[in-house]
This record gives sequence, C-alpha cells and structure tokens, in this order.
Amino acid sequence: MRRPLLYTLVAMIGLGLGAGLALFEPWRAFTNTTVEEAAPSVGTTGSAESARETTVLARGTLISHEHDTSGTVILFQQPDGSRILRIENLKTSDGPDVKIWLTNAPVIEGTAGWRVFDDGKHVDLGDLKGNLGSQNYEVPADADLKTLTSVSIWCARFHVSFGAAQLTAV
Repeated sequence: MRRPLLYTLVAMIGLGLGAGLALFEPWRAFTNTTVEEAAPSVGTTGSAESARETTVLARGTLISHEHDTSGTVILFQQPDGSRILRIENLKTSDGPDVKIWLTNAPVIEGTAGWRVFDDGKHVDLGDLKGNLGSQNYEVPADADLKTLTSVSIWCARFHVSFGAAQLTAV
C-alpha cells in the first residue's frame, strides 16, 4: 500500500518541479546575452540633403522597474520614412518572454510603474534580442508616435516591466 502512494508522491513532485522550471526558467537569472548592432548614421549637414538622412525623433533614459535596468532609447527616422527604435548601452536582467513595447502609458518610478504598460495601447516590437549591449528594433509604419510616447522592456510571462523610458521629442 505504501509503495503506490510513494510512487504517486514522487511523480507529483517531479511534475510540479518540471512545470515550475518551465514556467520560471530560473537559470536565466545567471545568463547574459550581449548584442551589439550598429547605430543608424544620423545626418549632420544642416542642408537640404539632411532631409534625406536619418534623423533623431525622440530620446529617453531607461529607469529600473522589476529589475535593475539602465540605458538610452533613441527613436530614428530613416530617409525612406521607416523608423527604428534603438536601445543603447542596455543593462538589464535576462528573463523569459521579454519584449520591447512602445506604449501610451506614462513612465512611473517605483513599484507603481511595474504593471501599467499593458493597461492601454501598446505595439510589440519583438523579443528582446539581448539583455546587454545596443540593439535596433523596427517600428511598424502604422505605429502612431504621437500617442506611443514610452518604451517598456516588458516580461509578457509575468506581466511586469523590467524597465522603461519616457520618449521626449528632439
């Protein structure tokens, strides 16, 4: 009688442990991925030609939320009209299902700002490429940059911001 109960208990503990590992991915607390992508070159001529060069539309500085996060966010417009969000000198934690979001939420310091980004409108720019370094993300042509004025490094698995930046027009 005791053996079936023991086997059942071991199986349940094994399944629970497996599910916990799959959900939380605790090894990510000890991993880093560095990405170093080239920045778009920005025009500095000040002439009529500069209208055909890459320009800076907005900037922001990342603040920490759930995880210590630092870096700079720059929004560029390319000569063809396409837009790129660049994160420079990023330093944050690795984690499961981490995204880059453009949002209409205000950036609030402290724990009050951790969960505001999925309350309103957001555009998912894709998975975080690396938790360290500098990287570029394409902004969809239909993204309204008049209303999407902040960036969040968003953990979709746990619905929390690792860090965020308010974009200020240049």
